[in-house]
Amino acid sequence: MSVETIHIPSYVPEYQSPGSAGLDIKADIPEAITLQPLQRYLISTGLRIALPENMEAQIRPRSGLASRRGITVINSPGTIDSDYRGEIKIPIVNLSNEEAIIEPGERIAQMVIAPYIQIELNLCSFDELSKTERGSGGFGSTGEK
Repeated sequence: MSVETIHIPSYVPEYQSPGSAGLDIKADIPEAITLQPLQRYLISTGLRIALPENMEAQIRPRSGLASRRGITVINSPGTIDSDYRGEIKIPIVNLSNEEAIIEPGERIAQMVIAPYIQIELNLCSFDELSKTERGSGGFGSTGEK
């Protein structure tokens, strides 16, 4: 994957351990941002990427940031398509009852690279859909245990 850093100095995504699935993404902001409870903010990352064909980047919350401070990614997982070339920005929200501060260079999300396939759609009626034992049951219809 090709990565362009827009600003100098820059924050290059990185894996934090050999077993990490996600690359940590940092806030590329000139100064700290204070988020009030339930406030949303679109955070710049200073990154543009070129993914290989048939790959996507999924933007996900960092578990520690969400569990300790209540800060999470709004549209999780966010998808970056392989043909997108703009700056990656992360929409976050403060779900805690207290102010939260995002510092320049703070790790705010993680990016997981995954393959995808595009399929051909076949428009049909309900009766033409294949039958299953489950049928149209949803929202807990398979039981709680």
